[in-house]
Amino acid sequence: MYKPTIQDVARRAGVGVGTVSRVLNNHVAVRTATREAVLSAISELNYIPNPHARRIAGGRSYTISVLLPVITTEFYVRLLDGLEQAFQEARYDVAIFPLLDRSRLERYLGSHTLAYQADGLVMTTYNLTQLFQQRQQVDQPMVLVDAHGDDVDCAYMDNVMGGHIAGEYAAALGGNLYAVWVETELDQLFTTRVFTERRSGFLQAIHDRRLTVAGEYTSSFDSLNARTVAMQMLDDLQFPATIFASADLLAGALLDEAQARGLTVGDELKIIGFDDQPWAARRGLTTLNQPIEAMGYEAAQLLLSRLAGETGPARARRFEPRLVIRSSTGNRSFQD
Repeated sequence: MYKPTIQDVARRAGVGVGTVSRVLNNHVAVRTATREAVLSAISELNYIPNPHARRIAGGRSYTISVLLPVITTEFYVRLLDGLEQAFQEARYDVAIFPLLDRSRLERYLGSHTLAYQADGLVMTTYNLTQLFQQRQQVDQPMVLVDAHGDDVDCAYMDNVMGGHIAGEYAAALGGNLYAVWVETELDQLFTTRVFTERRSGFLQAIHDRRLTVAGEYTSSFDSLNARTVAMQMLDDLQFPATIFASADLLAGALLDEAQARGLTVGDELKIIGFDDQPWAARRGLTTLNQPIEAMGYEAAQLLLSRLAGETGPARARRFEPRLVIRSSTGNRSFQD
């Protein structure tokens, strides 16, 4: 069975082979009408590029390295979905590097690892740009997602705003106020501003209402530890109580423990989460929705534009969270 070639695509589109190659590589120096003609020819001929030949011809690996804290939580699975969708559309492969401990990070910082052989680098949640640049000259473009910095492209959630919204709503619900935060340090090497910013916004909103927080707790991003902390919190609570869980994973553990104790969530105990994971609606969890997949997709587009020749100062794409009220807070709005 005959397989169409890049020359066939060029003839069908009425352009040169080099133009087809630039379209396949998402190069910015292609007119819209020309790009559409080439893409139409590719579709009509059912042309499938040879990835090996593409790598040789372009002098690229057509691989993107993604560094992220863990790969087992719903948040990072969804974030990867958004990243991979954009990279797959541009015919880039993704190599995932989970940052689990000091030895693994040190290996990634080495000069011959795959992280450096990729065409671009995505850093999620943790801003490691200075750490990488201190260890070795990094030539490939970088982008941050779920984090932000002044000197690098980034797509991030306004977590101060999210924490503030949660604090205002928690204050309006009344009762004793509690919060549980995610541990932000990974092997004492670096920190994330995500939960620090959520806490800052939350406490500012409480302070503005001239209220106080009765108790603050900390949990790792681990379901077993989250359940242990949930048990401790429910042992300590003075009812009526409202809890802000700074991630839905922690809120889910609180819902499980409350159910095990026969507590009715939404009455004397109210719980607010953050993320709006797919299961949150089913369980009636009031939470802050953040468009996780869209954030990942936008970060990938920023990186792809650099690979296509985009120059200029660092760009930031800011996303805003949205409060979704459900039964875990009694479906009560701000006006109640």
